[in-house]
Amino acid sequence: SQVCLRAPLRLLPALAGWARGRGAPLSPGALAGPSRRHYKKETLPASEGPIPPVTVTEIRQYLRAQGIPFHDGYSCLHAPSLFVEGPGEQQQPPAGSARYSLFIDKTTGSFVCTATLAEGTWQDFQASVELKHKGVSHAGLEQLDGVDQAGEDARHIWDRALPLWELLDEEETRTARSMFGISKVSDATLKRFGVRYLRAARSLVFPWFSPRGTGLKGLKLLGAECQGDTVLYVENTLPRPSAYHNLFGLPLIGRRDTEVVLTGRELDTLALYQATGLPSLSLPRGATCLPPALLPYLEQFKRIVLWLGEDLRSWEAAKLFARKLNPKRCSLVRPGDQQPRPLEAFTRGMNLSKILRSALPAGHKSIISFRQLRDEVFGELSNVEQVAGVKWARFPELNKLLKGHRKGELTVFTGDCFSLCPLMDLSSMNLLARMDRDGVPSLCLPEAGNGRQGMDHLMITCSVHYLWGTCHWPLSVDRILGLMDLWSN
Repeated sequence: SQVCLRAPLRLLPALAGWARGRGAPLSPGALAGPSRRHYKKETLPASEGPIPPVTVTEIRQYLRAQGIPFHDGYSCLHAPSLFVEGPGEQQQPPAGSARYSLFIDKTTGSFVCTATLAEGTWQDFQASVELKHKGVSHAGLEQLDGVDQAGEDARHIWDRALPLWELLDEEETRTARSMFGISKVSDATLKRFGVRYLRAARSLVFPWFSPRGTGLKGLKLLGAECQGDTVLYVENTLPRPSAYHNLFGLPLIGRRDTEVVLTGRELDTLALYQATGLPSLSLPRGATCLPPALLPYLEQFKRIVLWLGEDLRSWEAAKLFARKLNPKRCSLVRPGDQQPRPLEAFTRGMNLSKILRSALPAGHKSIISFRQLRDEVFGELSNVEQVAGVKWARFPELNKLLKGHRKGELTVFTGDCFSLCPLMDLSSMNLLARMDRDGVPSLCLPEAGNGRQGMDHLMITCSVHYLWGTCHWPLSVDRILGLMDLWSN
């Protein structure tokens, strides 16, 4: 059966209200884990104007100037935490023993302390260093550990949910397992990952525990609806999706684990762990994005296998995520009929360990092998509709000719701006306007007798796109003009 995701519904607030009305409140401190630390705005120096970008070279120079020891990781710099109260971390932790708990992103400069869950921007980190030099204790800063509304609602819903194996109605249990495709997933696996079932919403509940597994920070509700041969999954999260940074399965990761499999869904993680026993995590928003706040928790792994889904969009996302995680340690499972997503492969009785062994190394972005080229061509030929690009909504004849507008391709229509297109009896300007409405960027060049003026405009446009994708911004005007002239020549 086919699987697709639908946008989240406004379901959780109503469920939370129902849970508060039906269930007794949790005991004080139950499931109340450490929350993110926030500081008084008036204590930290206020920044004026736009925040300038920071490079990893500038970050290293600043740490050395401040006498802060650090070492390079895959995507972060590791340093002793400024936010650990008491004696703090050792300046040089013994090899193979204690690790630094402060991680600074090499790209953005944002930091996360995994010991205290403090986080902030590069400017926040600099301000914290200055306050420490002035003798201001971080304990004196305001720490908003009060339970917010999202966390309160999550705890009420979690309290009303039950483990699947505790449902008294066996028919209901079988129906729920069949609906989510987890008939082969054992109760022991569900119990290990803390998965529950909420009867009121007919949804699975996936908890978001703190990395140390001491408290509940949020949750995700996954509902399923059958529409013919298609299973429609509906996701709802607490807190909102942009703040839901749950690496599902993270509390089960040991300190000595050096290999992990990243999946796009929680159900895939359950199936993958039961079939292989390997450490596995699922990304909070699937192939949509990899939040930078999650990178520190992936630093300990020397090998990461990305198995995000069965379509080409998941494949492209996996390649982008590998660049963010460091391609040298990443391998990718190519989607295909013989390599579907983990849950489907597990249901079909396929050998998941064999599929993982066939994962392709991410490699360097500037180096490609013949095998990779062959697989890329085969993937496009076998998934024609997925690579067709953005199609016109109103012009099926053009769709037959061009199939669609694909990323990295340029389609040029020649002729006067107000001439008629012979296929649709439509002016070129009107055609471009309709393309814009379908989500295809378009550009109308000025008319010129010899075409020189139009080509100049086209060169400038292509140069800007080239610079936008390859250079570090912001650039000076002189630098932009010089690069444009060099590129166009």
